[in-house]
Amino acid sequence: MVALDVTGKKYNRFMLVLILLVGTFCTILNQTILSTAFPTLMKAFDINTSTVQWLTSGFMMVNGIAIPVSAWLSTRFNTKWLYLIAMMVFEVGTVVSFMAPSFGALLVGRLIQALGVGVTMPLLQTIMLTIFPPEKRGAAMGLSGIVIGLAPAIGPTLSGWILVNASWRDLFGLIIPIVAVVILLGFKFMRPILPTKHTKLDYLSLVFSTIGFGSALYGFSEVGTEGWGSNIVISTLILGIIFIALFVWRQTSMDKPFLNLKVFKSTQFTIATALSTITMMALVGFEMVLPLYLQIIRGMNALHSGLTLLAGALMMGLVSPFAGQIFDKYGAKNLTKTGFTLLTLGTLPFIFLTEDVSILYIVILYAVRTFGMALVMMPVTTSGMNALPTEMMGHGTAVNNTVRQVGSSIATAVLVSILSNVTTSSMPAKSLLKLDPLAYKNEALSATLSGYHAAFAVAIVLTAVGLILSFWLGDGHYVKEDDK
Repeated sequence: MVALDVTGKKYNRFMLVLILLVGTFCTILNQTILSTAFPTLMKAFDINTSTVQWLTSGFMMVNGIAIPVSAWLSTRFNTKWLYLIAMMVFEVGTVVSFMAPSFGALLVGRLIQALGVGVTMPLLQTIMLTIFPPEKRGAAMGLSGIVIGLAPAIGPTLSGWILVNASWRDLFGLIIPIVAVVILLGFKFMRPILPTKHTKLDYLSLVFSTIGFGSALYGFSEVGTEGWGSNIVISTLILGIIFIALFVWRQTSMDKPFLNLKVFKSTQFTIATALSTITMMALVGFEMVLPLYLQIIRGMNALHSGLTLLAGALMMGLVSPFAGQIFDKYGAKNLTKTGFTLLTLGTLPFIFLTEDVSILYIVILYAVRTFGMALVMMPVTTSGMNALPTEMMGHGTAVNNTVRQVGSSIATAVLVSILSNVTTSSMPAKSLLKLDPLAYKNEALSATLSGYHAAFAVAIVLTAVGLILSFWLGDGHYVKEDDK
């Protein structure tokens, strides 16, 4: 089948997909690549934990703000130039971060990067769903799964290796030439894929979206540092909820909404979005807690804790394409049920972790979890998109990614706060430290482990909810426009 763009001209689909995958992999990799670099950056810039956390909090805020806008951008502007400009913005941010003489400059670079990521991630999914026929969408989205699942999973490992062998600046320096090549190739091989129309930007929707999602994401990201009772957390979450409600009201009352929330009228899309969000929550939240266990309880450095997660990250990349092919042949329902069963069973043993359990055991369990995630992530997303008319896919992708981003923030906030609260409440009295230091040490270790056990228990509840919900998912194969 000859690949044609919206102008009717032939294009090289292989090169276009390759450019999309490599470029978007680089952008999404940046979401987690700094997670193990915080101690190094705190020392380099003489800053504290709450300050360095802005490199993640700020990134997630801007990213979450940009994703809803991507739906309007993809229907308004030429696909080729939208992707290239997003990659150029990301490249500028990466160069600024690489050369940053101060923490402020590094933060600015990260925020610029986030603008590019907020456009490229949903655009990748929309293009992949458009350029492949319905019967091959599963395999196409399986390739996207390599990017969306593997990039954030491999970030901590890559970061640890670079920090041990080079400078923190090389976290950004490594990406600069790759993105430059992607941009140069993009000028030749990228094509206008999605049909466009002249639509005005509703600025009030943009304001509501920016304040709503920005405040909510910031509030959740600060829970780990400030706690749920903090005034800043409570006020930003309330502000976020109010403006998200205003945003929803605005979209549902407009003839041509900024972000079309009518996608939720499709039950299958709604279930699929919930399942993909739970999967991402299980991935991101767990990846925050497990490295803490490995470094605090087991005494590993950043590199070794990252290597412990590497097998699971590679499993995600290896299984995702095959999961897409299985979806094309058999549908999503049984695949999703199998994936959530493995995810739940792979999580269950973590509530019994001790300070001397075999590291190989952890590696295997984590690999089982990511195997299950790979069976779910892209097939269930494709299933949801197949339930929508073609002209709604840009909006569906933006909604799906926005909900996943917010869900990931919630999962991280909840797991970290439970870990902290249970640990603190289980700690022995300080008086025991003077009376019996050895007993205090043992009880303190037991209290810390209790915190991890509680956090992992919440993760099990999350995956179990996903398993139950998967029984309501359809097979997810494409339905003709007339039947939707």
